[in-house]
Amino acid sequence: MTDKEANFDHADIPTAPSPAANAIPESKKTSIIFSGEMRPFWIFVFSSLLLVAVDFLYLDLAWAVASAIILFALALLLYSGILRIIKKAELSRAVSERLEGIISTIPDGVIVYDRDFRVTIFNPAAEGIFSVRRDEIVGQTIGPNRAQDPKLRLLAQTIFPSLAPLAVKRSEPGAIPQVVDISLSDPALELRVATSPVLAGNEAAGFIKVIIDRTREVEIYRSKSEFITVAAHQLQNPITTIYWALDILRKDASLSEESKEVVREGFVSSQNLSKIVNDLLDVSKIEEGKFGYNFQDVNITSFFGEIMKNAAPAAKSAGVNLYFDPGKETTLTINIDPAKLAMAVSNLIDNGIRYNLKNGSVTVSLDRLPDKPFVKIAIKDTGVGIPPEGMDKLFKKFFRAENAVKVQTEGTGLGLYIAKNIVKRHGGSIWAESVLGRGTTFYFTLPTDPKYIPHKEAPYEE
Repeated sequence: MTDKEANFDHADIPTAPSPAANAIPESKKTSIIFSGEMRPFWIFVFSSLLLVAVDFLYLDLAWAVASAIILFALALLLYSGILRIIKKAELSRAVSERLEGIISTIPDGVIVYDRDFRVTIFNPAAEGIFSVRRDEIVGQTIGPNRAQDPKLRLLAQTIFPSLAPLAVKRSEPGAIPQVVDISLSDPALELRVATSPVLAGNEAAGFIKVIIDRTREVEIYRSKSEFITVAAHQLQNPITTIYWALDILRKDASLSEESKEVVREGFVSSQNLSKIVNDLLDVSKIEEGKFGYNFQDVNITSFFGEIMKNAAPAAKSAGVNLYFDPGKETTLTINIDPAKLAMAVSNLIDNGIRYNLKNGSVTVSLDRLPDKPFVKIAIKDTGVGIPPEGMDKLFKKFFRAENAVKVQTEGTGLGLYIAKNIVKRHGGSIWAESVLGRGTTFYFTLPTDPKYIPHKEAPYEE
């Protein structure tokens, strides 16, 4: 677009207020002159006139004239000062009305309240979400006790998420805005609430909440998840039957070598299919927040030692060396779900083996973080690595890097997604570093203090 075209596009948009825009219309001036705000001016004027009259009666003419001039000058100063204050008030009122007009057109709910939780703005979308009229809310103080009022219960639970049946934080502590997903009941609502402070200087004068009603979106998502769950459950029985039938057949000595090869391929395929179904079921449970965890105190060194022992046959078959470095944490005990965490760790080690090179290595090491109640686990391989463009998608559902597909055609792309959820449920975080063609290192942390483990399982989002 040329400058000329851009100017034409914006020709009707004022870039600065004109003098006329700042001027007060004559009719408005008349109403301002006789408004309540001008009362101090008129009191001063009448008092001054009375004083001037007395001066002319009792003082010399020169002193009386000087007094009158001084009083007239003070009246002008008072008039202009009051007029400036009225103009600022009018401008502030106009800005406020325009802001309210803009907020009223926003399709998401908007609530603004001051530090005392007195509601100042409540837009039409918020009226629709909470089934409460604006004139019933604006000016009201919504404290935690309002959750006892059936009409204001949902609104109070939104302003104070800790009162809601389920609230899941989606933003880091200290981030602005603070984002929370809230599940409400009776009626069932799924809301995403973003809260930001309204600053006056360096202090928060109040807060603004933007509320997105995700109820319909979540219902569709759950329906899809339920369909996957039902379909996977229906597939489990026939797959298990096929698996056992092929397992029996592959042990039959009377079969020809050609037939045995066909049975072996079918057996491996049934194993892969069974894993896909199980992964889909696990993902479905994760997304519903129903994966089910059983936390207990476990010696972390013994735990990883057992996993390494179980991975040894696959590593030997692939020609990959396994190494375990427990560091100084030989007696460290932490609170984990051994079955679920073993699933995540085994997946990471398995990936290190499958996408490695002949005579390559996978090294697992433990290291307690200094001055933090966490232990860091590193799983380093010397494999094919991950392309830079694939790093951001690494923990997404069904993602597999192009070079990984070339090495191993089979795979669901769900393993890392499941591993990430398991680590987060343990109160840790997971990330990766990789150099294409030289290998990948997965890192994750686990808290050594149980208070950092989330109290309950919540629906998971990527």
